[in-house]
Amino acid sequence: MGTQELKNLRIVIITGLSGSGKSTVSRALEDMGFFCVDNLPIALMPKLFELRTASLGEHSKIALVMDLREKDFIKTYPEVFSRLREEGFQLEILFLEASDEVLVRRFSETRRTHPLADRGGLLEGLRQEREMLASLRSMATMVIDTSTYNVHQLQGAIRELFGQRLRGHRMTLTFLSFGYSHGIPQEADVVIDVRFLPNPYFMEDLKALPGTDPRIRDYLFRFEETRDFIARLQSLLEYLLPLHEREGKAYLTVAVGCTGGKHRSVVIAEKLVSIFAGRFPVRRRHRDLEDPS
Repeated sequence: MGTQELKNLRIVIITGLSGSGKSTVSRALEDMGFFCVDNLPIALMPKLFELRTASLGEHSKIALVMDLREKDFIKTYPEVFSRLREEGFQLEILFLEASDEVLVRRFSETRRTHPLADRGGLLEGLRQEREMLASLRSMATMVIDTSTYNVHQLQGAIRELFGQRLRGHRMTLTFLSFGYSHGIPQEADVVIDVRFLPNPYFMEDLKALPGTDPRIRDYLFRFEETRDFIARLQSLLEYLLPLHEREGKAYLTVAVGCTGGKHRSVVIAEKLVSIFAGRFPVRRRHRDLEDPS
C-alpha cells in the first residue's frame, strides 16, 4: 500500500474483558460504516491488510474484535501489532472493561460461559483475564469502563467518539463528572478534585437541584475561589492537552469529582466543555447526576 492508502485506512482493535460489551461496540461501528470482523485469528491480521485500499473503499474503516477466544492472541499480538505499525499502519486500540460485580451479573443473565471459567470458576477466570490483558490495556488508545452503561448508552458513546474523529483531526476530549462516594471512574486519564469548592448541598433552596441548573452554576461562580480555580485549571489543561496529543492519544478523559457527583463536579465539567469545545472534539458525561440504571 502507498502512503496515501495507509493514511485513508482506519483500523480499530476492539478488545477487553469478556462480557464488557465488545459485540455491542462492533455492531455500533458496523452501523457507522466500519468493516467488522469478530474473532479474527491474529495470524491472519497482516494478510487482511494486504488487500488494496481500492477493494475496501476510498476511506476504509476496519474494526476487529480480538480477545482471549483466539488461543494465540496473547502471545502473538505484541509482535503482530509492532510489525504493522512499522509498516505504517496506525492502530487504534479500544479496550473495554467493567467491574467484577457487573460482569458476573451479565454472565448470569446471558448464561454464557467465560473462556477461562474452567480454571476455577467465573471470578477466578475474570481475575486471570485481567492479569493476562494488563499489558494490552496499557497500550490502549482508549479505555472504557462499561459498568454503568446499558446497551443503548454504550452505542451512543461509540457513535459520539468515532463519529467525530477523522484521521489527522484533534484528540477527542471527554469531561466526566463523578462523585467520590461512588468511586473514581476507571476510564479517567486526568482526575480533578473539586471538593474544596463551596457546596450547594448545604443550601436548602439549592440542595435538590442538579448541577446543570443555572442556579447552581451562579451560586458557585459567585465565589472568587471558583473563578480563580477555573482560570488556573484552564491554564493547566492548555499546557497538558497538547502534550497528551503529541504522545498519540486519540481520546482523553478528564474526570472532575466532588462528594456526590451532582453539583460542583457537574458545574466545573460543563464549564470545561464550554471552554474547550471550539478547540477539540468534546463530549460530556455526568456519571452520578442520576442514579445509574
